[in-house]
Amino acid sequence: MTYFDHEKLDVYVAAIDFAVISDGIVERLPRGRKYLGDQLQRAATSIALNVAEGAGEFSDGEKARFYRMSRRSATECAAILQLCEKLQLAEVGAIAQGRELLLRVVAMLTKMCRTLERNDVRT
Repeated sequence: MTYFDHEKLDVYVAAIDFAVISDGIVERLPRGRKYLGDQLQRAATSIALNVAEGAGEFSDGEKARFYRMSRRSATECAAILQLCEKLQLAEVGAIAQGRELLLRVVAMLTKMCRTLERNDVRT
């Protein structure tokens, strides 16, 4: 089987895994809190989509730009999860699992951006 470049990245796989977890959280949100679900779904989707878009770029600077956008979406998701936790809107286990994935995603994206930005300065 042939894969796209982004499908080979651990960060992309983790982002997809997070999107699945966040979807489960969104499904269980009470009716009056659907605005949080909408925001979480958009931000979670944006993580994976920006990784894919960045992987498709040729320039290191452009790759890094998309990975930074992805990182911002991941930190936005972390804030939404914290809000859901404080408001007791989601299961503690799902939030913990989501936060664990987000920590990994942010760490990987941070490292990728730093490496690409160093490479871009050298060229």
